[in-house]
This record gives sequence, C-alpha cells and structure tokens, in this order.
Amino acid sequence: MREIGIAHPRLPLPAPGREDDPARFLAWLAEAIPMVEHLGIRSMRREEEQLIWALDLAPSLNDKGTGFGGALAAQTALLGWCWTTLWLRRHSMARDVVVAEASQRFLAPVTGDYRLVCLPENDDGPVALAEQIAGRGRGRIALVQKLWCGDTLCLEARGSYAVLPAG
Repeated sequence: MREIGIAHPRLPLPAPGREDDPARFLAWLAEAIPMVEHLGIRSMRREEEQLIWALDLAPSLNDKGTGFGGALAAQTALLGWCWTTLWLRRHSMARDVVVAEASQRFLAPVTGDYRLVCLPENDDGPVALAEQIAGRGRGRIALVQKLWCGDTLCLEARGSYAVLPAG
C-alpha cells in the first residue's frame, strides 16, 4: 500500500523515439494510483494523437445499474493526465503533470462496457505545449475526453493539464 506524502517512483522513460508499452504503463499506474485497479480498464492504445481506454462498466455502476457520474468523471480526468504524461515520456521528458481544470457534460446513461477517447482540444495543442515547455520550462494543454457506449456519445469532458517545471 502507498504511503501518504511519499511520491511513487517514476517509471523509467522509454528509449528515445519509442513509446511506452501500454500494459507496463497501466501496471505502473495501478501501483502509483491505487484506485486505478478498481476502474475496470481492460486495455489502452494510442491512435495518432488519441489515447483510448476500453473499460468494463461493472466497477463503476450506480444505484440505477448505469454508470456512476463521479467514477466516470474521475476516469476522464485520469485519462487526460495519462495522455499528457505519455506525450511527455514520448518526448523524453520525465515531468509532473497536474489537472488544472476539468468539466463534464453527461449526455446519455452508460448502459454497458465503454471506451474513453482523449485527444487535444486543438490540433496545434501538442506543438504549443512543446513550445511552452522549451520557452518557459512549463506548459499547459487543453484536452477533450469522449465516452462512447457503442455508437452513443454518453459523456464529453474537457480538461486543462499543466506540466510543472523540472526539478
């Protein structure tokens, strides 16, 4: 069990120009953030600028037998954090990331297993983030997370993720 106030060791960076192994990253994430093992994440993959999770609904059920909004909101925030962290790691940067702002719009009940997709809110977001980090040593990126249950968009979230200065 993790100790309060003690940072979890960082996962070693992948070799320059390489991606993190999704299963290895998720295993590390479950150690670093204990609630992760209870979120029902089945898999993680990246498609261009999108980070995608496949999730089981069962761990996030509410009293009505559909997705619990609080759990779904936490998942969207964490997926954005992962997107930002993995982007940094792809660029050989081991940096701390924090959620600066987050909001959600619940559009339809989540009635079965689902997928969460995270991508930059603006196409130039990753370039702007790289420029901010190079120029100021820190930066921020706006991301969108969409929760799909089959072909139904059930939740759309937005978040601003801050990359803290090194050190």
